[in-house]
Amino acid sequence: MALSARTAPKARGIDVIKTMVVAGEELNTLAEAMRKLGKQYNAAFIIRDAENVASSDACLLVGSIYNDAVGLDCGACGYATCAEMLAAQKQPQAAPFRGPNCAVRMADLGIAIGSAVKTASIHNVDNRVMYSAGIGALALGWLDGCGVAYGIPLRASGKNIFFDRAH
Repeated sequence: MALSARTAPKARGIDVIKTMVVAGEELNTLAEAMRKLGKQYNAAFIIRDAENVASSDACLLVGSIYNDAVGLDCGACGYATCAEMLAAQKQPQAAPFRGPNCAVRMADLGIAIGSAVKTASIHNVDNRVMYSAGIGALALGWLDGCGVAYGIPLRASGKNIFFDRAH
């Protein structure tokens, strides 16, 4: 899965994707960070997702380097130029993801995640893309240099724990 994310197409052929495989005790570390964020943001879904991560066999984290822009001055990020967007990144932020981000790079991240879950599907491994696992990883300081990340917890069992769950 990490290889699929790494080799997925990216704008201008520049790799801005980072991956990390989490297993063993690190799953509990990630789940605990998620529980704390769930309480901080009063978001029950993050706490629910933390239980899924704790029950997983492994979790692939996929993030995008923060201080980067494709250089097209396309305006999709909300700024007229890439230079303006990069300058805006220097402002203090309190949100779980850092921004603004290059919209093209966010598309690259989505393609990388799609490639990773495709690989899991080919091998019949239950998985779910989780914003909550990504913010947990970023809060822990994992995926150094990334401003946006998602987690893909994995489980091989008789029942898909990621879809047959309480809301």
